[in-house]
Amino acid sequence: QVEFVESGGGLVQPGGSLSLSCVPSGKDFRSNFMAWYRQVPENQREFVASISPRGGMTKYADSVKGRFTVSKDFTENTLYLQMNDLQPEDSAVYYCNFLPTGDWGQGTRVTVSS
Repeated sequence: QVEFVESGGGLVQPGGSLSLSCVPSGKDFRSNFMAWYRQVPENQREFVASISPRGGMTKYADSVKGRFTVSKDFTENTLYLQMNDLQPEDSAVYYCNFLPTGDWGQGTRVTVSS
């Protein structure tokens, strides 16, 4: 069974930074694409960033390009999302998943507000 434990969310002021973590289980971390998505209430879950199995290729939504960085730590088997220059429109619950996506975890909430 595939599971995800996301963490690192919180309340941050505009312009601030957060680093999200995702520990997956049930599937080979090193052999699969992974991605971050986010969802605000009453909206569809939207793609944020993805990374290739060995970490050599990344892709970002236009809205976060240049501000967010996705990475994999193969020692810790952890997926990260470094988020800089956060803006109120980045407020959402953030989820990680393998690609193609399957069952979702609980996510971690990010709130950007002054």
